[in-house]
Amino acid sequence: MRYLATPEEIKAGRITDVYFLRTKEILEAEGVRRVVAAEFTVKSLPHAYEFGVFTGLADVLEVLEGKAIDLWALPEGFFFRAHDPVMLIEGEYLEFGAFETAVLGLICQASGVATKAARLRRAAGSRKVYSFGARRMHPAIAPLIDRNAYAGGVDGVAVVESAARLGLEPVGTMPHALVILLEDTLDAVLAFDRNVNKAIPRVALIDTFGDEKVETLRVAAALGEKLVAVRLDTPANRRGDLLSILREIRWELDLRGYQHVRLFASGGIDEDQIRRLNPAADAYGVGTALANAPVLDYAMDIVEVDGSPVAKKGKASGKKQIVDRDGQRVVAPWGDAAGSGKMVQWIRRGEIIRTPDDLAVIRDRVAAELECASFLDEHAEDGEMG
Repeated sequence: MRYLATPEEIKAGRITDVYFLRTKEILEAEGVRRVVAAEFTVKSLPHAYEFGVFTGLADVLEVLEGKAIDLWALPEGFFFRAHDPVMLIEGEYLEFGAFETAVLGLICQASGVATKAARLRRAAGSRKVYSFGARRMHPAIAPLIDRNAYAGGVDGVAVVESAARLGLEPVGTMPHALVILLEDTLDAVLAFDRNVNKAIPRVALIDTFGDEKVETLRVAAALGEKLVAVRLDTPANRRGDLLSILREIRWELDLRGYQHVRLFASGGIDEDQIRRLNPAADAYGVGTALANAPVLDYAMDIVEVDGSPVAKKGKASGKKQIVDRDGQRVVAPWGDAAGSGKMVQWIRRGEIIRTPDDLAVIRDRVAAELECASFLDEHAEDGEMG
């Protein structure tokens, strides 16, 4: 673990691009101390996404606490479009400039995972979605990935430590290793039933050796009402038409009175597969699509210096806010927001003045945003000024 930065190193400004330190050295030597407003936006969303989900704020507050700045930001779980301002820092540049790298890193990855989770949630509808991606990421950041996946709408996580930090019970079925070591799917399922806490749902992995339909009917006959679901993690070179397999299993289960047994799909699952499998699947385990979710490419840009609007070319100058106007969310000059802006103040002169939201509140916000996200559709390509 020698290449992991510590929280102390991050808060000390050690995780920064060197040119920020050189800029600090030059400004101090020249005696230049300017108060700036720096705005955080995404210029374009990955894969033509209609929306992004803002998260990572709690970590930003921890890093910037004690710096002589003011900070405004959207609440976590809030949806935004390309070019919408999501966060604003105001203060002397020398107070926070060296933290640009770390702050961007904190929100880019967190928001990317939350956005992917919200998209998976939208694709799955009422079906369950679980985060199974720990083996596709550095283990040190598994709780961070799972936190933002859960914030974005997944129903549970598999990693023990992640679940503990989130106040959840970890979710999971059984690995192929158990079936292989016990040499038979039914033997593994019966051993699970004999030895594992009865409160844990009995979900059988049924694709290790034999035909999925045959194995499903074997375990259903043995466990009866105790069998909650069967999980298919069929490898790609044997998968064929997974939807057809699921439909076949559903038919055979229902024909024999096992309507209560749910069908759980995992293995390379993403939004497109979820939409295709929805007619037959009841739940999904998603790994790589969450662990390797595309980051949201935020940038920090100075938009005011000593109270005067200024910005690099290609960027609109002046502080801005997201406001509701005529049933749409638009970007307006800061002064026009008149207290109605969606960004709220979190830090005042270095002091955190607002407690970050609980995860339950963030999840509810994401769910509400998904319900009323029609404002994102036809305006997804709007320019910077809304």
